[in-house]
Amino acid sequence: MNRTGRRTAALPGTPAVGEAFRTAMAQLAGGVVVVTTEDDEGMPRGFTATSFCSVSLDPPLVLVCLAKTSSSYQVFAECRGFAVSLLRAEQSALATRFARSGGEKFRPEHTATTPHLLPAVADALATLDCAVHARHPAGDHIILVGAVRHVSSGRGEPLVYHDRAFRRLRHPGM
Repeated sequence: MNRTGRRTAALPGTPAVGEAFRTAMAQLAGGVVVVTTEDDEGMPRGFTATSFCSVSLDPPLVLVCLAKTSSSYQVFAECRGFAVSLLRAEQSALATRFARSGGEKFRPEHTATTPHLLPAVADALATLDCAVHARHPAGDHIILVGAVRHVSSGRGEPLVYHDRAFRRLRHPGM
């Protein structure tokens, strides 16, 4: 029963609820980012995410979520900083490359360096250079909170992910 005395349906933690939740969340459109850092040996590491948002303006904070099953998990669980590259509409192939496990993700023609010497995506819509502010466990993910210490911005259209596919924004009248 809820506060009004009405009977409410329970939300059991069954696989059916899990798949229904996944399907529902696929309907939430989100911007696409590539999050990058270096491991202890100086090798660049990165992943694609749509679970990214701003947290605070003062101080400037952002958050991104990473699955504990990711091949990059341990590196991001220990790194001191990371870059977030907001992708342009025409960078969907790059987003797919960073979303896959393994393989060569970083190519010289697609890689830039932030002022704090972190790898980032070249020609991104915007790039945020972040120091790790906090880490929080959250179910099967970790939430990384970054303190933004440098921003570079460009112009263009964002890459969007909706209904399990990359999309472009459609402007009225087009």
